[in-house]
Amino acid sequence: MLHAANIKTGRFTSPHLIDRWDCITIAERTVDKSLFCEVEEMVRSRDSNAHDKASEFEILTATAFEVLTRARVDIGVIEVGLGGKEDATNIIEDPLVTVVTKIGTDHQTILGDTVEAIARHKAGIFKHGVPCVVDSTSQEAALQVLRRTAQEVEAGPLLQVPLDHGHGNPTLEALFKDHDMEPHQRTHILIAYHAAWLAVQQTAPMMQASALLAGVDQVCWPGRLQTVDLTTLAGRAEPVILDGAHNAQSAEILASYVNKKVRLRHRPVTWVVGVSAGKNIRELLSFLAQHHDNIVAVEFGPVDGMPWVSAADAALILDDARSLGVVGSMKNAGPNVIDAIQWAVKIAAGDPMVIAGSLYLVSDVLRLLRQRKAE
Repeated sequence: MLHAANIKTGRFTSPHLIDRWDCITIAERTVDKSLFCEVEEMVRSRDSNAHDKASEFEILTATAFEVLTRARVDIGVIEVGLGGKEDATNIIEDPLVTVVTKIGTDHQTILGDTVEAIARHKAGIFKHGVPCVVDSTSQEAALQVLRRTAQEVEAGPLLQVPLDHGHGNPTLEALFKDHDMEPHQRTHILIAYHAAWLAVQQTAPMMQASALLAGVDQVCWPGRLQTVDLTTLAGRAEPVILDGAHNAQSAEILASYVNKKVRLRHRPVTWVVGVSAGKNIRELLSFLAQHHDNIVAVEFGPVDGMPWVSAADAALILDDARSLGVVGSMKNAGPNVIDAIQWAVKIAAGDPMVIAGSLYLVSDVLRLLRQRKAE
């Protein structure tokens, strides 16, 4: 939205998708590898000289902030790495606006076992006098924590979207209708729109709100209900869904989409599933897999710059699938992603096929597709 309105925008998201440096973009273009490496080396040198012993994510965050500063962006969109309150990105003292999307249970060992505890971490980004935009489809218990925290820190106005601002914009309503968007997609667009508008009013007060909507129908977020062509990898002409769903909340959304728009009557879906170690695999599969579905379990490869991330044992994925009563064809592909995809293509035989369970698996697939395209 900001880019479409001709605002020079920088973005820092995590984890990266294919290359470590693609987590930083300037005006919708990935930062050059050479610049990223140059700045990262400078940050590491400063950290070493100061004996700070910064974590890898702190190094990455400092690198991103330095790149955005050098680029002189008008607005930076910064995604929290984990939680909020104690995250490295929360060093920002005076943001234009803070945003909390839908709160679900994830990273419980760090953030807590309840939505209230997780909400307290998320609300840690709220700042005195700074407006907040929150997803009102979160559980009421989480919303209560957000409202209370906003009052305690004397934050600016708190907008609950879509509860308070879900309708009334003819352009958005027409867009939602024309593109048959899923409920969560509508909510995300509304949140982004209101957050962007709050930011723009402070940096470009003469701009019209309609300018933010120019590029909404062109938005494509890799790894989220993405359709990919596996012809070069496995000779499949039919489209395949690639999605980074890795917790109950995102798995439920993916399952809803698959069941409404992808699954064929009386035909199984073939799933390629890879999950990070420590995730609740059974809960994830309980949303995704139906009785006669096929599943190939796979372990994604090492994640560049994130040595603390590892894949769950593929055997555990299949064990949980069987415990849920799934009786379709199954395969343990171990760490061989290409083998997993080729087996799934063969078993699916043109029927629906979905690759899901982790953004790190998404990364592996997109990297393989890029390599084949370059050959």
